[in-house]
Amino acid sequence: MALIEIEGLIKSFGGLKAVSGFDLKIEEGEIVGLIGPNGAGKSTIFNLATGVFPVDSGKIIFRGESIVDYKPYEICRKGIGRSFQVIKPFGDMTVLDNVIVGAFCGVERFQEARERAMEVLEFVKLEPKKNVLAKNLTIADKKCLELARALATRPKLLLLDEVMAGLNPKETEDTISLIRKIREHGTTLFIIEHVMRVIMTLSDRIAIIHHGRKITEGVPQEVAKDERVIKAYLGQEYVFTRT
Repeated sequence: MALIEIEGLIKSFGGLKAVSGFDLKIEEGEIVGLIGPNGAGKSTIFNLATGVFPVDSGKIIFRGESIVDYKPYEICRKGIGRSFQVIKPFGDMTVLDNVIVGAFCGVERFQEARERAMEVLEFVKLEPKKNVLAKNLTIADKKCLELARALATRPKLLLLDEVMAGLNPKETEDTISLIRKIREHGTTLFIIEHVMRVIMTLSDRIAIIHHGRKITEGVPQEVAKDERVIKAYLGQEYVFTRT
């Protein structure tokens, strides 16, 4: 049984069908990428999977249980964590307190939440900045904090929405290493990313969406050679490289 199964997912906003019959299965331990042009419906799929938007039609089965119509906090407690494309830390709170907020998704006692937050900060290497106000962090550290808050919920499945955007090459490499370490520690990942070198390097499989509909899915080598994908998204100049 897959960790999460999405079947026939449909979502419209007024007359615009943002997601149209989207299907995807993610097995435990995988890193699965989701790519497509701006406005293709990628973030909408994340919002449907995490309860931010209600589902018009279709199934979302997580660990054998339907999570359609669940509230975001209920889905989080079931084991789905996420980052957001637009990062919004609590700017006037410290890095540690930001992560404690995430930890409270799964615990009730402050001391337990603080201990969990400290473990996560050490894991992502933000512990030296635990007392810094979030608003004073660099973009890279804010994105790392976003990851830390999500990890503090102890997700079985982590959804990352363009976590590499705005990072320089060194910061990108550090984030790639961190994502691999997250997987090694038992978390499955579903990633939206526009940096092709990153998504092709990290992903076990990639799904491509265009106009709300999945074009195809497969391993990176296959996807990069698919004429439909090249036409809809990659462009003829794209040359596949995997490191």
